[in-house]
Amino acid sequence: MSTVTDDTDRALVARRRLAATPAQVFDAFREPQRLARWWGPAGFRNHFAVFEFRPGGRWRHEMEGPDGQRYPNEALFEALEPGSRVVVRHVSAPGFTLTVTLTPAGGGTDLEWRQVFDTAALRAQLQAVCEPANEQNLDRLQAELAAAS
Repeated sequence: MSTVTDDTDRALVARRRLAATPAQVFDAFREPQRLARWWGPAGFRNHFAVFEFRPGGRWRHEMEGPDGQRYPNEALFEALEPGSRVVVRHVSAPGFTLTVTLTPAGGGTDLEWRQVFDTAALRAQLQAVCEPANEQNLDRLQAELAAAS
């Protein structure tokens, strides 16, 4: 017997059509030097300490804000399907699971960025910050893909 849960009250979803193939988008996640260039909101830099891009692999990094403040992050790669899906479990606070789904579309890729927080209260608390930050993250990914082509 399977259990289906409705996580709508805990989820933030962003979608974007990208002018790159699903394989090219997946590579922007897989290659740590590229991921460090685009991960996070506008103005942030990344410092990776551990990057084990495999199912069950750890990802420890600090995001450095425009003011120089550093924010430690610890995550696990839960699932990786080349050219199709990346699932990251953010184990440090705030707790959430990010599922990025890549679908071929008209010579490019339709990307869905689904961030599911551990609780509805946490989603409500962070929505005003995370929604624009997620869009900025996708803007940066789009720029990284354009620079690589």
